[in-house]
Amino acid sequence: MSSVEVDTFKRPLNKGKDKQKYRINMDIYVGNLAYSTTDDLLQKLFAEYGTVSSARVCIDRMSGRSKGFGFVEMPTAAEAQAAIDAINGREIDGRALRVNESQPKPREERRSFGGGNGGGGERRGGGSERRGGGGGSRW
Repeated sequence: MSSVEVDTFKRPLNKGKDKQKYRINMDIYVGNLAYSTTDDLLQKLFAEYGTVSSARVCIDRMSGRSKGFGFVEMPTAAEAQAAIDAINGREIDGRALRVNESQPKPREERRSFGGGNGGGGERRGGGSERRGGGGGSRW
């Protein structure tokens, strides 16, 4: 019987030092968009500076209208930074765009549905702002 030597690959412990270098996609926030701006227009605007993985304008679920901001994903940090530098402050449809690397929404700002204040249980007193509460009891 012969012995087989196996090389094991050890991944270096990086602990986020080169996160930017190895990131696959960079997410870019685009604010102050005209309500008429479409996903396609946003994609074309950023494509001037590199490859665009995705472009989306955020739409209000109730009205079906644009919320006035969107997100663009670009595969490399260098292309994304070039687009940010070139487009930030640029006027499109009469509005100066605000463009920067998007930041994750802080956890404490996310809403929880089901439990806690205003969700389920007995509905005595103030209630939720959505139901017209906000002050004492109706009765």
